[in-house]
Amino acid sequence: SPRPQRGVRGKKPYSDATAEAMDEEARAIVDAAYQKTVDLIREKREEVEKVANFLLDKETITHDDIVDCIGPRPFKGDAAYQEYVSKRHVAKEEKKEEEEESKEEEEGPIMGGGDGLTPGLACTDSHPSGRFWDR
Repeated sequence: SPRPQRGVRGKKPYSDATAEAMDEEARAIVDAAYQKTVDLIREKREEVEKVANFLLDKETITHDDIVDCIGPRPFKGDAAYQEYVSKRHVAKEEKKEEEEESKEEEEGPIMGGGDGLTPGLACTDSHPSGRFWDR
């Protein structure tokens, strides 16, 4: 029979038979989930070994690393989840920004005397008020 929990006062709102039935049902759910997990690991043994070896080499891996190692999931996740777990879109955006910055540096300053300073900002120190347009 179930043991009374510490800190719980009073009588439980169900019988010992109901408590036993709940325990049996919970045990059946856990046992079924455990068996499903063991079966899945056996079925996907090759993929599990690949990920395990990858972890031995790298110690910390990302979702993108797993996709590179064993391929994408067999089902499509929700878009917000994909964006959260995958950093590929961030890397693509950073690369695009770096390319744009590199292109701007190659082109040189668009305006100004070729000193590379942003027009307007280069003049702010030349007037005591800091307002270059009041000259």
